[in-house]
Amino acid sequence: RILVAPDKFKGSLGAAVVAESIAAGLREGFPAAEIVCCPVADGGEGTAKVICSAANGEWHTGKAHDAYGNVVTTRFATVDAGETAVLETSEAIGLWRVPAENHALERASSFGAGEMILAATRSGAKKLIVGLGGSATNDGGFGLARAFGFRFLDENGNELTGSVFDLLRLARIERPHALGLPAILAAVDVRNPLLGANGATRVFALQKGATAEQIEPLEDSLARLADVVARDLGVDHREAAGAGAAGGLGFGLASFCGAQLRSGFEVVAEAIGLETRIKEADVVVTGEGRLDAQTLHGKAPAGVAKMASRSGKRCYAIVGEFVETAGLGEIFDGIFVLSDAPAEGMAKAAVMLRERGRELGRILGGVR
Repeated sequence: RILVAPDKFKGSLGAAVVAESIAAGLREGFPAAEIVCCPVADGGEGTAKVICSAANGEWHTGKAHDAYGNVVTTRFATVDAGETAVLETSEAIGLWRVPAENHALERASSFGAGEMILAATRSGAKKLIVGLGGSATNDGGFGLARAFGFRFLDENGNELTGSVFDLLRLARIERPHALGLPAILAAVDVRNPLLGANGATRVFALQKGATAEQIEPLEDSLARLADVVARDLGVDHREAAGAGAAGGLGFGLASFCGAQLRSGFEVVAEAIGLETRIKEADVVVTGEGRLDAQTLHGKAPAGVAKMASRSGKRCYAIVGEFVETAGLGEIFDGIFVLSDAPAEGMAKAAVMLRERGRELGRILGGVR
């Protein structure tokens, strides 16, 4: 009995297609095996789809603003008879929505993520699971909070509503009279804090369009936000694991909404009953587009491998690219890479996943 539990191949295939492609190859290489597919996610893109599919949930569509103020169509899911809503902030403010030539990180806002949370709240859900990851923003939840009615003021009482750099002039924060949000579980796909060498800005801002010259003012802007939040709201989450997720949106959700930050993989694993599925299997196969140092810090394949190890089950990974990292290769019983040329592997991912699945199936079935 083989459990196929991969994450998406970002920019190429969703987790469900990855799982089915691997399973097809396994069936060809090992026809006697029983193959069960269980796509996973880690709080990033694909989280809502994985949970909704596993729970036979319902999709809802709406409108929100993307990171640069354009109105876009978004969706979220409800499960447990509407008691829980599951959404991904990247639906509104995802980097995937922004052409590379239009990146201007200082203007990118998380306002649309707040709009999505309000829409999910209006659905009547008593609990929200908010997947973070893949955002085009680096504003620490500045925009998110404004969607909820928080006001950010300079020393003259002028409201700040523009660039992230406006936070350098932040003097005080005013709370809304009534927030009225349900309990929020923020599913983070990384464990980075808000600030510092491993923080949101220094690790992720360049890939979102920041210039080298903007790194310091972006960092200073988030530091000023954290200082005023600590003083005016009485909470300080800047060092929390996952505070730096989605450009500091983890910090924003914890600070402005009282959200609990948790490993996105753990949240998804609980929602889909992954541990039970692993215990019922003999072998587990996972994967993602790129296996690298980040994999060890909250990404799904590492979580699957560790869960399999606790149950005494072998775990293999099929990946688009493998970057040698201390301690990474050792958590798998074998790693299969689609191609020596990563670009080719991603372009032909479905076919190559099937080929690597067939190869692994033949090994597991004792065929040489």
